[in-house]
Amino acid sequence: MSFVQTAPRLGNQYRDDALLRSYLRRALNAQTLAAIEPDLDALGQFAAEAWLAARAHVDEEPTLTHWDAWGNRIDRIELTHAWSEAAPLAARYGLVAAGHEATHGAAARVHQFALVYLYHCASEFHSCPLAMSDGAATAIKASGNAELAAHALPHLLSRDPAQHWISGQWMTENTGGSDVSNSETVAHLVDGEWRLYGRKWFTSAINAQMALALARPEGAAAGADGLALFYLEPRDAQGCWRNIRLDRLKDKLGTRELPTAEIHLEGTPARLVAGADHGVRAIAPMLNVTRTWNAICAVATMRRALALAEDYAQHRRAFGKPLAEQPLHRATLANLRAQFEAAFHLSFHVAELLGIAQTGDASEAQLNRLRLLTPLAKLWTGKLAVAIASECCESFGGAGYLEDTGMPQLLRDAQVFPIWEGTTNVLALDFLRALGGVGGARTLLDAQTEWHAQIQSAELAACVQVADARARNAAARLQSLANDRDALEAQARDLAFTFAQSLALSLQARHADWALRNENDGARVAAARRFACLSSI
Repeated sequence: MSFVQTAPRLGNQYRDDALLRSYLRRALNAQTLAAIEPDLDALGQFAAEAWLAARAHVDEEPTLTHWDAWGNRIDRIELTHAWSEAAPLAARYGLVAAGHEATHGAAARVHQFALVYLYHCASEFHSCPLAMSDGAATAIKASGNAELAAHALPHLLSRDPAQHWISGQWMTENTGGSDVSNSETVAHLVDGEWRLYGRKWFTSAINAQMALALARPEGAAAGADGLALFYLEPRDAQGCWRNIRLDRLKDKLGTRELPTAEIHLEGTPARLVAGADHGVRAIAPMLNVTRTWNAICAVATMRRALALAEDYAQHRRAFGKPLAEQPLHRATLANLRAQFEAAFHLSFHVAELLGIAQTGDASEAQLNRLRLLTPLAKLWTGKLAVAIASECCESFGGAGYLEDTGMPQLLRDAQVFPIWEGTTNVLALDFLRALGGVGGARTLLDAQTEWHAQIQSAELAACVQVADARARNAAARLQSLANDRDALEAQARDLAFTFAQSLALSLQARHADWALRNENDGARVAAARRFACLSSI
């Protein structure tokens, strides 16, 4: 019993990520990269250290205490060690603020999401309320409500931990989450102040200092159009709940460090964000933002699982040699990495488009691409994160099934990505709806043609051919189903996955060509060619 297996180790997660560093050298000018690189390096080190620290707090979860010793209802939330560490860090490094600051212009979102990519796994899903906060800031800006913006944005976009707020997003009720048309929460105007009454079934980050909530003003029309979007602050200046009762914390499969509650609103004071109806429309500006967060965090999860699996393969010996030298194991990890790299490029391209759109300088074509690629990136990366996390757990053998290795948590947490911000089916149908208003599949084919025109290397010709063939085949299928809506919807998932993978391959090949010509990096070409082979099966 003298043998002890070496545990997988993580180095600085920025310095060790050749793909991220190569991408940023291409996507950003040298001045911008030099300005943000110290923060990226610092978060990369935090990610490595947080991984080790998390092994000492494997079973830690938030707790809810309903009553104090004297019988007073207090509903006190105690957060985990990781959350207490992550929150001030998020403010100081501007994980929300960076996406809204003008310092780096259209590159603001690439800057922000590079930070998020490094921060996510280390934060134990503190990234969730940051995504909601970013979405809330975006929705408030779009609302035109200057008074509310002046009040809330300085907190949401602050880099001062003492001033920084996070936001909740209180939409889901027992009647539905994606379909909120039957929401039962009502709003009464009492002495000139709106008061909310009802039950919210799923409120993540219940510790947030503010929230956006849907409710139906008294006497408003039925259905989604009769809902209004409200702003509220759950606690008063003394920290007491403002007519909110916390029924319980949700017992979830994963993201267990994230305090998600089921609550009752019992006359909670609130104010309108943008009018007394069309609340769903008022929320819409936040969807591109929160879905992009979902995609980037999914990609970050893939990267973490692969980093651990690849390091373990160097040190674990079986049948006379390290796993990394076993042809089948090596090929399995290479296939996973090829898929991850493709997903990375699709997700960060969406971030690029979001940044350009935010400056007001986006062309119509770029806005159309953003509208279509956002649901595609979200739905594909969500499913792929689960698959890659599962394969990486398996690559550890029995050790991958043990909680204190950290691998099961990665897998459980990954399962949230296909569910949050719209399930795979909801996103696939959203993609179909969007096609009708932004030029149809031609918008995507034109984008792909533009990307392919930038590829010069003959080594990537097969990638271009596979990507082009798959996208055109999907476009032809769309056309053939145009007059049969039921048949079209039945194939929506397959069509969405096909477009997502073919466009991701095009973006992956475009970067691989740049990396080969500018950095003499053949690894990116090898990954693109491998993904092309997987995509053509």
